[in-house]
Amino acid sequence: MRVLLVEDDAALSEAVCDYLRAKAYVVDAVPSLAQAGAALHAARYAAVLLDLHLADGDGLALLPRVRALRERPIVIVLTARDQVSDRIRGLDAGADDYLVKPYDPGELLARLRAVERRRDTSGAPVLALGELQIDLAREQVRRAGVPIVLTAKEWALLRVMSTHPERLHTREHLQDALYGWGDETDSNTLEVFISRLRRKLGREHIETLRGLGYRLVLDAP
Repeated sequence: MRVLLVEDDAALSEAVCDYLRAKAYVVDAVPSLAQAGAALHAARYAAVLLDLHLADGDGLALLPRVRALRERPIVIVLTARDQVSDRIRGLDAGADDYLVKPYDPGELLARLRAVERRRDTSGAPVLALGELQIDLAREQVRRAGVPIVLTAKEWALLRVMSTHPERLHTREHLQDALYGWGDETDSNTLEVFISRLRRKLGREHIETLRGLGYRLVLDAP
């Protein structure tokens, strides 16, 4: 899952990035509205974590740009403004959730997961694919009751595919979920992670649509 963090407090931005990256999220961080607007058109994000008090304006000014995107990301407002009127204004403007500073990174992660679950098209807290069970909330995968250990990149890839099972995911979409700015990649990296997931989950659960991308198969034979 790729996240855009819009935060001009450098120390806080670094701390949030480190925490979420350790939880298998890909995070790009920018300190201004102008850079956030450019980032939204340069990459596809599943979530935007948005500070309101930015040097070049009110963070809520970014929300119309977010709403205009074909695939609108989750927006969680992060701000020191703790008045009820400010929260109402943020939610009415199109934010999905609101978190007041100072906040615990664990609470931010819980809010992110909660909004993610509300958007989850599978409609189930645990996705069952035959003997395979994928628990997005707890970040656990089991096959016939036996835990499967995934790397951070493998889990990031599976999270995207599990949140929208049976949907075709293009190579570009999956690469956006795996890599942030500055990450080194090559043309075969995605195939390597797909191959590793197939070995761990079962080849039948990930279908290749040649020339198009991949999809997670719910009713595998």
